[in-house]
Amino acid sequence: MVKIAFQSPFAHKDEVKKEAAEALVADKDPEVATHSHESSSGRCLLTLLGVAFILAGVVVGGACIYKYFMPRHKVFHGQLCYGVEDNPDNAAEPYFLPIAEVADIREDDNIAIIDVPVPKFSDSDPAAIVHDFDRLLTAYLDLQLGNCYVIPLNTSIVMPPRNLIDLFAKLATGSYLPQTYLIREEMVVTEEIDNVSDLGIFIYQLCAGKETFRLQRRDKIMGLQKRSAEKCNSIQHFENKFVVETRICQQ
Repeated sequence: MVKIAFQSPFAHKDEVKKEAAEALVADKDPEVATHSHESSSGRCLLTLLGVAFILAGVVVGGACIYKYFMPRHKVFHGQLCYGVEDNPDNAAEPYFLPIAEVADIREDDNIAIIDVPVPKFSDSDPAAIVHDFDRLLTAYLDLQLGNCYVIPLNTSIVMPPRNLIDLFAKLATGSYLPQTYLIREEMVVTEEIDNVSDLGIFIYQLCAGKETFRLQRRDKIMGLQKRSAEKCNSIQHFENKFVVETRICQQ
């Protein structure tokens, strides 16, 4: 049996419509392609701007972290030798005793932090000292007693941070002869300080949790005479071209 197929007259119409639709789409393709290219370029631009903002944030954030968290101060090691009158060897040459310090000088904060290790040739106490030039205060932490003592900053003895940096730099390079003299000052405990938070962050960090007392120079207290019942401790240190022996006395 032979199968005979007849083509529907509507099939030719469907093919004509399909070709017309394809032609219509082809006519619109350039415009679609243009819009697609513009959209792609816009997304790339936004991406680049986003990356630029992220990088800028990283740079600014890194600068802030470095400014506020990285050390902005200099630590120096120095030593001075002061002459003593009594030479134990009875030699004709002058006899000098060394005083060593570690100075943490923070010029931006207007602070000098002095660490006095245990002396090898004297009976003075090891100590940590904070000189706050903004609040004009000095705090001594006697590491042997564990007590803190606060007194107004003596600017006639203690050099400002910039001068201290120059002094320790000269001591480090050997351009300054570290042989000098000793001066003595005597302090008297006048009262206990209950709240050290009002003394500034650096003195607070030094004295928080420790018995803290206010000091006054003996020569500034009218009518106060030295008493045999006083208990005194001394701290030898230098924040100038000479050594200071600070004697702290308490009833």
